[in-house]
Amino acid sequence: MDKPHRVVLEERAAAGTLTRTAVSHIGFSVPDLAATVQFYSRVLGLVVQREFSDGRVRLGWGGGHHVIELVEGPKALRHYGFEVRDRDGVEGIAARLTAAGHTVEPLDADYIDAAAGTPHGIAAADPHGTPVHFHTVVQRHGETTADTGRRPIKYQHITLGTDNVAAMVAFFVDQIGFRISDQLADGRFAWLRSDRDHHTLAVVDIGRGGDIDHYSYDLSQWEDFKAWCDRLTDETVDVTWGPGRHGPGNNLFVFFDDPAGNHIELSAEMEKFHDDRATYVPRRWQPIPNTVNLWGGQLAAWRKTSEGM
Repeated sequence: MDKPHRVVLEERAAAGTLTRTAVSHIGFSVPDLAATVQFYSRVLGLVVQREFSDGRVRLGWGGGHHVIELVEGPKALRHYGFEVRDRDGVEGIAARLTAAGHTVEPLDADYIDAAAGTPHGIAAADPHGTPVHFHTVVQRHGETTADTGRRPIKYQHITLGTDNVAAMVAFFVDQIGFRISDQLADGRFAWLRSDRDHHTLAVVDIGRGGDIDHYSYDLSQWEDFKAWCDRLTDETVDVTWGPGRHGPGNNLFVFFDDPAGNHIELSAEMEKFHDDRATYVPRRWQPIPNTVNLWGGQLAAWRKTSEGM
């Protein structure tokens, strides 16, 4: 078999501008709204925080910002958002996007549960046309009261599916201000950071854009994984991949699906980067199964790599 083409993704322009930005919320349309709401409540401990006249339902962990918005319809990613804690971060993103010719609009204020001051945010479209939100600091006190055996600590990262990794990386690195932590050597997977975590966003080639590959919730520690795998079994939710340990990020993982078929990851022990204290060069991992799962290279049914299949 011919060796795959080697690709080097580069950081330009605004790379590294954001250092205190995290995932905020995500929105899906799902074929069975009632079943999906019940699933997230029963399995992940989310509660309904608000219902809208147009059928949308928002869920979170009690007090504070919502985590997920659901509406009935064909399975799709409707939007995703980031909480920008960097000083003047939202304004900087807006200026860079506008200068690059992107349309930037004010974010509907009801997407923001402010922690202090006057909340504000913006909405734009990523290279596949999916709305992406950037907003100021929100209340998240509901995340700090977790019984880690019964619910995750927080929503941790999103991995977007695409057919053009380079374009997605250029958008989020060169214009938004993320940095590249790692990539596969064939250019088909990249992990991006916007705070100390190894990645708050990843991008993987799945042959199409405008969808997610998976999204992830954070557990506290390795000991929680046994309780969670037993709990998923008790709830008749199949583990679809793992437990294992990723190479990029070095984080522990286990995967399962929601009723719509969205892949959900539970993760722990994410690698930390300290850009204010050290210089890092993006690593280029071999595109083989043992990269995305160090523990023997077992792959999920939907995961493909260039070599070793």
